[in-house]
Amino acid sequence: MFGRSCACLLALSFLTVLPASMQGQSDRAEPDRDSALPLRRLVPVHPPAPEPLPPIVFQRWPVTPGTLGFPQLARAAGRIFSGTVIAISRRPANAGQSVETVAITFHVEQALRGVIPGEDVTISQWMGLWSSGQRYRVGERVLLFLYPPSKLGLTSCVGGGVGRFTVDPQGRVLLSAQHLSAFRTDPVLGGKSRVRLSDFAWAVRRATEEESVP
Repeated sequence: MFGRSCACLLALSFLTVLPASMQGQSDRAEPDRDSALPLRRLVPVHPPAPEPLPPIVFQRWPVTPGTLGFPQLARAAGRIFSGTVIAISRRPANAGQSVETVAITFHVEQALRGVIPGEDVTISQWMGLWSSGQRYRVGERVLLFLYPPSKLGLTSCVGGGVGRFTVDPQGRVLLSAQHLSAFRTDPVLGGKSRVRLSDFAWAVRRATEEESVP
């Protein structure tokens, strides 16, 4: 009798302990609640596109008789010189220069304003002007009236083609039909298609003296 009672007590004890053990196993089998949450999809964040640069506008002088005479041409120029093109290089836009440019280097032969004879002068020209036809070639001899450099360091010929002259092998300045029309009333250059550099320099000095007269 005693043995039968002990067996019953052991069985009850086992039944009492078993559910707790099983409950513990079920708890361990549950997945972690945090790991069961759905993964959030990462969406790449793109920076806003930069605003386009405003177009560069260069002033164009109307080439009509009496509008752009030689004194006006000389007055607008920051540098005037004759020289030979010795180098041309293309410069892409970068952090320091927001537009694409062309660098043209000249060996100065005759300095009329803003340069020194015998020095090499490099100017920066907007690529848009080069693409539109205002180009140079190495070995070319020219006489230029250049605007003072802009805030970007760029320059171009005063009045476009009016501020640019070809110099022939004999050192004479050639005047195109455009020049003849613009300077036809000038006392030094009027009606001449070829002018010696010395005469051209005299015309520049004369125009400069006219600027100083009130």
